[in-house]
Amino acid sequence: MQVSVFKNDGADSGKKLDLADATFDAGYNESLIHQVVTAYQAGARSGTRAQKNRSAVAGGGAKPFRQKGTGRARAGTIRSPIWRGGGKIFPACNTSFEQKLNKKMYKAGMRSIVSELLRKERMTVVDSLDVTEIKTKNFAAQLKALGKSDVLIVSDAPSEALVLSARNIKNVEVTDLAGLNPYSLLQHADIIITADAASKLEEVLV
Repeated sequence: MQVSVFKNDGADSGKKLDLADATFDAGYNESLIHQVVTAYQAGARSGTRAQKNRSAVAGGGAKPFRQKGTGRARAGTIRSPIWRGGGKIFPACNTSFEQKLNKKMYKAGMRSIVSELLRKERMTVVDSLDVTEIKTKNFAAQLKALGKSDVLIVSDAPSEALVLSARNIKNVEVTDLAGLNPYSLLQHADIIITADAASKLEEVLV
């Protein structure tokens, strides 16, 4: 398939970029996309909360008082869950929320996402995103010329000037191919991707 390549000011450059149908014209698989996004979000959870059970709480080695004759209920340790300062009966522990997802399924889900974005004209291919100076105002004007406000910018190798110029603009995110993920693709209204990044993405998702 061929897609139009635009200049960074929004004008049509007149160039066409050849992209593989297998990557950018794949069928829409909603259930697979849901599984891929859910697995990505689950993998991002830290799961580091933890509590102690009665064996993990320090102290309590000695019997607090004698077995009989005190009029109180018998007790073997002050770290019992029914005692103040004791352990938890069912403590929360460190947990991994990671979900197993085959590489083939992940790539198929990503192909389905980028193909649907192209079909709905939410993905724009530009020849380059040259930013000569670190100036948020100038880059915001450039995005306005492209007609984009809520956008994910995908570049093969984003320059420092591009990253710093975009970081204070609301709803604008810059990433390279290594950081591209299904959640970011669906979180933003529009995607701007450079021609070089689109060609390499085609190779990555084969």
